[in-house]
Amino acid sequence: MTDTYTLHDTPVGIKATGTRIETDSMGRIEVPAHHYWGAQTQRSLVHFSIGRDIMPIELCRAYGIVKKAAALVNLADGRLPQWKADAIVRAADEVTEGKLDSEFPLFVWQTGSGTQTNMNANEVIANRAIQLLGGDIGSKKPVHPNDDVNMGQSSNDSFPTTMHVVTLLEIENTLVPRIKALIAAIRSKSDQWMDVVKIGRTHLQDAVPLTVGQEWSGWAQQLEDALDAVQASIPGLAQLAAGGTAVGTGLNAPAGFSKAIASKIAELTGKPFVTAPNKFAALGGLDAMVRASAGLRGIAVALMKIANDMRWLGSGPRCGLGELHLPENEPGSSIMPGKVNPTQCEAMVMIATQVLGNDTAVAFAGAQGNLELNVMRPVIVANVLHAIRIMADGCHNFRIFSVEGTTLDEKNLQKYIEDSVMLVTALSPAVGYDKAAAIAHRAMEKDETLREAALASGVDEETFNKYVDPRKMVGKGLAGA
Repeated sequence: MTDTYTLHDTPVGIKATGTRIETDSMGRIEVPAHHYWGAQTQRSLVHFSIGRDIMPIELCRAYGIVKKAAALVNLADGRLPQWKADAIVRAADEVTEGKLDSEFPLFVWQTGSGTQTNMNANEVIANRAIQLLGGDIGSKKPVHPNDDVNMGQSSNDSFPTTMHVVTLLEIENTLVPRIKALIAAIRSKSDQWMDVVKIGRTHLQDAVPLTVGQEWSGWAQQLEDALDAVQASIPGLAQLAAGGTAVGTGLNAPAGFSKAIASKIAELTGKPFVTAPNKFAALGGLDAMVRASAGLRGIAVALMKIANDMRWLGSGPRCGLGELHLPENEPGSSIMPGKVNPTQCEAMVMIATQVLGNDTAVAFAGAQGNLELNVMRPVIVANVLHAIRIMADGCHNFRIFSVEGTTLDEKNLQKYIEDSVMLVTALSPAVGYDKAAAIAHRAMEKDETLREAALASGVDEETFNKYVDPRKMVGKGLAGA
């Protein structure tokens, strides 16, 4: 009888109107006839219609990878016949490719294990597979969402597995390239301006000189260090909970399933996924996700510093610091004609602020593991993926519309050097700290230049010229003096 099923090349979509009746362990429920989801998805829509926060579509697509891997492992071990596995794999591929995005409507605010999203994936894949095999959608024949698509799995291990898969993929494929591109752009400016001397500032007050390139090199290094911390979280994300089933013991998962599905997911994604060495830790906690989020927080901290520095240094155009000319992308005021604002910097500061808030939620939720299961999973993965997406997009726009087009106002840079009293620091070894301080105070009180104050205080011009040379104060490249 099973040999009668043939996989058909049926296009995605259900040409039906009204509703159909589907069943689960709670009984019968009406489901929109034009959708692939089933009873448990529909119940979740009724009971958890909270806010507008939909489960990230990236997570739902990643479920296609996990379900495909499970089907292939179950096929290889003889638990699924070829025709059934082929149908499940075809449907799972369509999920991953985004062809069934409209079938994943569930809210973040649902059961903390993610069971309803797991069942959403099971139902969609099962009903699409049934359609491909010429069966009746909603009948659970010849493909069952639990018995076939969810074979060897529990929501308790498949959801954290999918969390790790999607987070690792989004970090490596989306965030890392855009962070690296931004670092490269900042490094390019740093190299270009390594010999341009400017006045430094500490406590928002005048300090000793450095070069513009040195200042920008610090920004690039901050991002590189923060990126290293994110990438350090990858090995933890690569460990998958699959095979732990309900509480970590692996009940109802066949022998060898955990290693086989991790290996298959690694093969499908090209990423180094392995089975988690301790499934009780993998289910009871979400520490790898917390560490990844902490890494994202570190990037946000660096980005906020850079964006704030750029808008401070670009303040003006005539009554601010005015050292940088930031690209003018759009009008800045509905009432002040000609005003242009550092909008990319402002957007980046808001993004960083949001990411810091996301991480707070993730850390708190990560600490809520109770006994054998952490049931804060949806809010954790939603916040982590949101942080990755807005930072990746923000870095892309910040690079293109701000960093790459930024130029220098060398006239202002030179003026600030000439006006600075803190160049007296270089004179301190020759005349002593106290006398140097007195010269600085005199210059400020009498509105004199540093040279005038020094000479009036008994410093000879030869000594002043020898020590007070801004270009000699910036050290030897990045290693300092």
